[in-house]
Amino acid sequence: MAKYFLTGVAGFIASNVARILLDRGDSVVAVDNLNDYYDVRLKRHRLEQLEGRSNFSFHHLDIENLDELEPLFAGEKFDAVINLAARAGVRYSLENPHVYLSTNAAGSLNLLELMRKHSIQKYVLASTSSLYAGQKMPFVETLAVNTPISPYAASKKAAEVMAYSYHNLFDFDVSVVRYFTVYGPAGRPDMCIFRFIHWIDQNQPIELFGDGSQSRDFTYVEDIATGTIAAADNAKGFEVFNLGGGKKPCTINEVIESIERLLGKKAEIKFLPFHKADIKETRADISKAKELLAWEPQIPLEEGIENCVQWYLDNHSWVRDVQL
Repeated sequence: MAKYFLTGVAGFIASNVARILLDRGDSVVAVDNLNDYYDVRLKRHRLEQLEGRSNFSFHHLDIENLDELEPLFAGEKFDAVINLAARAGVRYSLENPHVYLSTNAAGSLNLLELMRKHSIQKYVLASTSSLYAGQKMPFVETLAVNTPISPYAASKKAAEVMAYSYHNLFDFDVSVVRYFTVYGPAGRPDMCIFRFIHWIDQNQPIELFGDGSQSRDFTYVEDIATGTIAAADNAKGFEVFNLGGGKKPCTINEVIESIERLLGKKAEIKFLPFHKADIKETRADISKAKELLAWEPQIPLEEGIENCVQWYLDNHSWVRDVQL
C-alpha cells in the first residue's frame, strides 16, 4: 500500500486516478483550488464520489501557494507525487496566458522543490499532445516539441523541461504522460463531447470551429487514469509516454453523428472559422506505453460516448444548467 500526493483531484482525470488508487488500497492526500474556470458543481460532484473514505484526505489549496503546500509535505511521507493540477484549454490560454504559466510552470516547480526538500523521488507530470502541433504523425515521444503554438502548450513544455532538470540534478524518477483528447462521464464542459451533448439535448446550435473533418485520438478517461497510475508505478529515470487511443482518429463529424443517434435528435450546426491555435489531427504512437507500462486503452469510442450521454441524462436535473 502506497501513499500518493495528488494534485487537481476535483478535476476530470485526477478524480478518476484517485478513485482507482483508493480502490486498490492506496492512500491519497489530495489538493485542488476549486477554481471557477468552469462550473464548480462539476468539481464538487467528482469530489463527492471520493469523500468519506478512510484512505482519502482533501485539502482546498492551490499548488501556486508554496507556504500552504509545505505543511502537507512536512507532515506526511509520500511515495510519489502525481501532478495533474493544470490550467487547461488551448483557446482560453490566449485570453489569460499569465495564469497558465503561474499554475502549469511555477506550480509544478513548487512541487519539485518540496520533493527535493522532503526526499521524494517519484514524480508523474500530466502533459499534452498539443506539444506535437506541426509534427509528422503518428506522434511519437522522440519528436522535438520545441515549437508550441499556444500559451497552454508552452506552459506544459516549461513544466516538462523543469522536471527533467530535477531528474538530472537530484536523480528524480520522472514520468511525463502526454494526454490525447480525454473524454468521459463528468467531463469538462469546455471539451467538445460535453458541449455537443448539451447543445443537441437543449436544441441549441453546435458551435463548430472548422468543417468538422478535423480528427482527434479520443481516449476514455478511465483508460487515461490507469495509464497515469501505471506510469507512477513504473517511474524510473526520465520517460515520456503518449497516452492516447492509438488507433484511427475519429472526426468531429463522426462524434456528432454518434451523439445524435444516442439522443435521438438532429444537431443544428453553426460553422465558425478554424482556430489558429488548434491542431487539425492528432494520432498517438503508444508503442512505448505498451512496452514499458503494459498499457493500452480498453474502451472503444462508441461505448465511451454512450457512457457520456447516459451520465448526462442521469444527472440531467443540474447538468443541463452548467455554463459552457
